[in-house]
Amino acid sequence: MSLRHSKYVQQLVLFGILIVFCAVLSLISKNFLTFENIRNILRQQSMVAIVAVGATFIMLTGGLDISVGSGLAFTGVVFALCCQSGISIFVSLLIAMGAGAGVGAINGALIVGIGINHVIATLGTMYAVRGLAFIMADGKAIVNGLPENFLTLGRGFVMGIPIPVVIMVAIYVVFHFILSRTLFGKYTYAIGGNIETARLSGIPVRKIRYVIYVVAGMLTGLSGVIMASRLNSGNPQIGQGFEFDVIIATFLGGLSTQGGEGSLIGTFIGTMIIGVMSNGLNVLGVDPFYQYIIKGAILVIAVTVDIVMKKRSFSTKKAIKAVS
Repeated sequence: MSLRHSKYVQQLVLFGILIVFCAVLSLISKNFLTFENIRNILRQQSMVAIVAVGATFIMLTGGLDISVGSGLAFTGVVFALCCQSGISIFVSLLIAMGAGAGVGAINGALIVGIGINHVIATLGTMYAVRGLAFIMADGKAIVNGLPENFLTLGRGFVMGIPIPVVIMVAIYVVFHFILSRTLFGKYTYAIGGNIETARLSGIPVRKIRYVIYVVAGMLTGLSGVIMASRLNSGNPQIGQGFEFDVIIATFLGGLSTQGGEGSLIGTFIGTMIIGVMSNGLNVLGVDPFYQYIIKGAILVIAVTVDIVMKKRSFSTKKAIKAVS
């Protein structure tokens, strides 16, 4: 089976799992498979899905960013402060996304420029950016002096569809095209497949990786704005554990722990599986603490499956090579 066909089969399996989840939950609860609830799931997961786009590009190149939760809080605070000072919503959005891109640029400089391990680098920025968000917000949520249209991005609708969902779909369409149809996307896969081979082939590895971190930060900024708008506040405490949902969604969507394998379609399906599961567990009244255990188990299982598949693939290639 070719790599392309294998990827399609994997996506079909993931989609099948999503459908089964929805079918089971619709049998358990008559309120699950309603337009209102499905719309609510999509709106709730839109912020995770948007950040997961940037995370997909980073992980395809063999990296990881665990600072996105703090980035979410920081950019939300920046957005609220800008709006509070009388700056228009659109300009405030651009400033917040720029702040997110700045965090991504710092991550890129630490990881790509200096060569610090991606986990250590983003762990450092996770704490630093969270602290900066608390300082800027004076340790509390920014709720006073916000304009009336502050809620539009997070709670507004376009023809009955939540604005965050519209933004999410647009982001996925654009970045799916970039990943699957452009040279930048091919370079991204090549870097994750074998970074040394990519470098020797003339691919500007450092530049591509740096740009990916910056764009991922910008997308985190966009998600932070949507979150702040939805909560009607710039809260430096939000986003704790957010990075965990993003990582679970990407691994569940088929991204390899070693990079070079995965797709945005798989990431989107993985994000929706997590959303449906969380919604279903809430409907069933499962304690949030048990939900943490379930999500942790899912992450371990997803990574274990990836490692086992890699070992089997390597053993098969080795056996074929020995026979030939």
